Amino acid sequence: MFCGDYVQGTIFPAPNFNPVLDAELLGGALQGFGCDKDLLIDILTQRCNTQRLLIAEAYLGAFSRDLVGDLKEKLSNHFKDVMVGLMYPPPSYDAHELWHAMKGAGTDENCLIDILASRTNGEIFQMREAYYLQYSRDLQEDIYSETSGHFRDMLVSLVQGTREEGYTDPATATQDAMVLWEACQQRTGEHKTLLQLMLCNKSYQQLCLVFQEFQNISGQDIVDAINECYDGYFRELLVATVLCIRDKPAYFAYRLYSAIHDFGFHNKTVIRILIARSEIDLMTIRKRYKERYGKSLFHDIKNFTSGHYEKALLAICAGDADDY
Repeated sequence: MFCGDYVQGTIFPAPNFNPVLDAELLGGALQGFGCDKDLLIDILTQRCNTQRLLIAEAYLGAFSRDLVGDLKEKLSNHFKDVMVGLMYPPPSYDAHELWHAMKGAGTDENCLIDILASRTNGEIFQMREAYYLQYSRDLQEDIYSETSGHFRDMLVSLVQGTREEGYTDPATATQDAMVLWEACQQRTGEHKTLLQLMLCNKSYQQLCLVFQEFQNISGQDIVDAINECYDGYFRELLVATVLCIRDKPAYFAYRLYSAIHDFGFHNKTVIRILIARSEIDLMTIRKRYKERYGKSLFHDIKNFTSGHYEKALLAICAGDADDY
């Protein structure tokens, strides 16, 4: 159990950054008949998100055109999704992904789980704001209308962004662990509510103590207990939340591995995780991936993708295949 190790991303601010020059180069790459995709990758994956937004501003100033609009017009398929995704500020990207997970027929529950189980209070607050600005809708209301049951209740709890931060009380950890243990034994509606409220509101540090105590009391790991006692998307969300509390990079390594190997390379999931975690903990995710699965993420992406799409994903992954 790691509970809050130091983490590292793969994309950093470029030194000697010149947004006007970058905008000119992108203009050249996008304006002609062809499209210099290599240049797009070289610029957009090698700048941090704040820098990309400054490039978009300079691009508008130089060409009176919207960079995102031009990328959408000139590119296609998954490569387009990657390059356009890089242009969103992180809260807007989360909002965009959640919106697409819920609009139209069917709901992409795994997308809701990935985002809402892993984001901090601050990230959730900004994401809700971005969602409202982009879609003139309330994120909580959309979640409420697109999901159901205890799964819905827990998503609504998470989207409040009211988790305690940094607070621990070892004295109550045993008591909390007993509540969790009972919730896994009894499984009444009331117990499910207690379980999800605890997982959504207690601090990461406190819950790490609680999980340790749970193991002492029950002789069982909390994830195994949840898997035995619950089912459906509620179970998936409970497990995701526990895994994110313990070791977020390991959770995303697991999600990437399953997206690549269990779902025949689920492009949406892979793109979303690489972009969303690129400046937060993607290098640590690569490390966990290699430790856990014996192969590098770099190698697996190379194996299942091709062309400029492959090149863009590997550039976001950063580093060499031999590392992680």
